[in-house]
Amino acid sequence: MADEPTDKQPARKPETSEGKPSEPEKFAQKPPEDERPAGDKPAEKPAAKPAPPKEEASAAGPKPLDNVLVQRFRKRFGAAIREAVEDRQQAILVVDLDRLREIAEYARDEEQFDMLTDLTAVDWPKREKRFDLVLNLYSFPRNERLRLKAHVGENDRPPSVSSLWGTANWLERECYDMFGIRFEGHPDLRRILLPEEWVGHPLRKDYDILTQDQAWVRENLGIESGQ
Repeated sequence: MADEPTDKQPARKPETSEGKPSEPEKFAQKPPEDERPAGDKPAEKPAAKPAPPKEEASAAGPKPLDNVLVQRFRKRFGAAIREAVEDRQQAILVVDLDRLREIAEYARDEEQFDMLTDLTAVDWPKREKRFDLVLNLYSFPRNERLRLKAHVGENDRPPSVSSLWGTANWLERECYDMFGIRFEGHPDLRRILLPEEWVGHPLRKDYDILTQDQAWVRENLGIESGQ
């Protein structure tokens, strides 16, 4: 029998199933980040740009307006244009109630505001003229909006604009139903959302929605409360 070799064979490095170095050895071969050449280091991300400063809150509110459109209205109606402001890129004219229909007709015929998109009101119960009557107009040819606003007292009867825009017929009925504003010259002014016998106008700020019209509810629904 031949003599066995006295020198031991060097141990083989562990390999993976694919013949590659094992994970511990693979990571051990990578030099630390701070020892890598400069060209091997990952590029640093540029610092984020600072956010632009926020606009002052006052800049977003209404501001006086005296553009060409306002100048034409003032030239035609003088002091009847009480105030002109711009809010959210929309022109707003506060006008005399007595000349509201005349101004609305001019806006439709001369300034091409051919669509009444909405007619509504806002209640300010502590103000002498407690309601703001609001007409929102749109011009298809000019792709522009205009808001007409007039102050209306408790017993005032603003002129109907239903003969200028057909949509005003139902919109004025809704305004009457919810606020109690009566439009002079409307062809069929009656409630449109609530029963005709209902007492009160729900969008007035002094209307107690919790009580509603208990007599009507009791008589027509047979219960003590509409809630």
